[in-house]
Amino acid sequence: MLDPAAPQLVVNARTLLFSWLPADPDAVAALLPPGLRARPDHQVFMNQYVVDDETQTSGFGAYSCTYLGVCLADIAPPTVGDAPGGWWCHYLASSPRVRAYAHARGAPATAGETRIDVRGDRLVAETLVDGVPLIRSVARVGDTGNRVFSGHHRYLTVRDGQRIAVDYPFVSEPVTPFEIESVEFLSPGHPAHALRPANPLCIGGGFYSPRVSFAYPARPGALDDPSAAGAVPPAHHVPARRARSGLPSGS
Repeated sequence: MLDPAAPQLVVNARTLLFSWLPADPDAVAALLPPGLRARPDHQVFMNQYVVDDETQTSGFGAYSCTYLGVCLADIAPPTVGDAPGGWWCHYLASSPRVRAYAHARGAPATAGETRIDVRGDRLVAETLVDGVPLIRSVARVGDTGNRVFSGHHRYLTVRDGQRIAVDYPFVSEPVTPFEIESVEFLSPGHPAHALRPANPLCIGGGFYSPRVSFAYPARPGALDDPSAAGAVPPAHHVPARRARSGLPSGS
């Protein structure tokens, strides 16, 4: 088993990351533990990504993952312009090694597989559990250009009864154009169904990139009092990003 206190690096993951407004805001709010509050719009986030080769990681090996959860109020981002905090509700990874590492850090890690297929300008991302599709996302995508987005995502978990906040740095090369066309939750009996999107679909923000690099930092820090973290600025949870190479900032 990987040491959960050790950092890990992933490079060039194929990544679809976006957020939406939910069909049942009360069900979303009920997923949070005491002391945490959803944003007023109860925005939900999801990341579906695939790491195709073991050479793209420092120790995980090849794997795929989907995580999704609730965007939080009152949890400030690590840097101005980054995303507010998010609470992981589901973390479905194909690799037992990754699941053990994430679980030891407090993530609700369970078995699942993520597939991303791009044909022309149509992207289909599926998350499967026991071979059965659970979530299917469809997007219209273009090509990468000279834009590079970077920043941090702050995610909260609970480990040994203690709330943990970790800031995950990332660098991505997003495609343009990008548009989410549909998000389907295909298994009403699965707990993730509580996070399904509203109809009509209302997307908060997001991106697709064939090359996203990110890190699991060392030594997660305890968050004893979430309310002390400061106010969340009026920004979408996804994407947390800053444009580099002289490009203007985005939100």
